[in-house]
Amino acid sequence: MKKTFLVVIAITVMFVGCSKKDEVTQNNKSALHWYKKIATSIGNSNLDKADEFYLSLKSEHIRTPLLPASIMMLAQAHMQEEEYLLANFYFDEYNKRFATSDGREYADYMKIKSAFLGITDVNKDQKLMMDTVHSARKFLFRHPSSVYEPLVNTILVRLHMSQYLLNENIAGLYNRIGKDKAAKIYRTKNEQSPLNMKDISLPEKGLLSKILD
Repeated sequence: MKKTFLVVIAITVMFVGCSKKDEVTQNNKSALHWYKKIATSIGNSNLDKADEFYLSLKSEHIRTPLLPASIMMLAQAHMQEEEYLLANFYFDEYNKRFATSDGREYADYMKIKSAFLGITDVNKDQKLMMDTVHSARKFLFRHPSSVYEPLVNTILVRLHMSQYLLNENIAGLYNRIGKDKAAKIYRTKNEQSPLNMKDISLPEKGLLSKILD
């Protein structure tokens, strides 16, 4: 009986040891292993899993050259899925950890583009619009003669047009209900805009849908 009991204990210890070994093996994969897992998950449109694998790569291989490549891959993937907040998180992560001068220029531009594409309702996304204008101006100051300058300027013009037309629309609404003083406030804002009405071709469908297409 005693011999049988000792055998049972030995078998139990063996299985517990194997279990712990498997767990350690699972948690200590190579950087290439996690990178491939991230790429495969992105290819399968499973970004939640890709994010999880990134955390494993980051925690286990903080100095691997595969980490910046993984970050940019995830940022682009989240942009394609229109998950712009997550995309911006990864662009920020890249800039904090790895950005050289050229790398920062690209990441800064992509973050502006991502924020711009994230504006879906100008009535609700006013702060995002203002923050994106600020980021675009900061980009043009930080990266003079950048290859992305024309694209950033295009985004700036579209944002200014959106804001101008929104202010004009609100002012017209106040005029229609007899609140001329309130209407004047919004037209005064437009007087400070770098654009004016003659610079803008009014969209045929809705106030801003065509501008933001």
